Amino acid sequence: MPSSNGKDAMSPAAPLELHEVVHIETTEGATLTFTVVGILEDPQASVSYAVLMSDGSDDDEDSQFIVTDLQGTLLDDDEVAQEILDEFLAEAGEDDGDLTEEPS
Repeated sequence: MPSSNGKDAMSPAAPLELHEVVHIETTEGATLTFTVVGILEDPQASVSYAVLMSDGSDDDEDSQFIVTDLQGTLLDDDEVAQEILDEFLAEAGEDDGDLTEEPS
């Protein structure tokens, strides 16, 4: 699935940033819109990944997530992508808990 973060397909894409919108064209010709909701770094491997969420719905059950490198290329390794997504969701859950806790 080719992706574009607003740049010409022939020129190198700038690294993705938080809140950036990415349009991905499926093999069926549909265009899906995703927003970068997180960037995770693996300091041991010196690699960073972007977690993107579909803009299609505010309903969490219908939200779709994808994981890319910082240039917007989907990861080929589904297991690595799932690990990154799980880590992102765990961190997001911890952050939400911190925001909703009552001060003692």
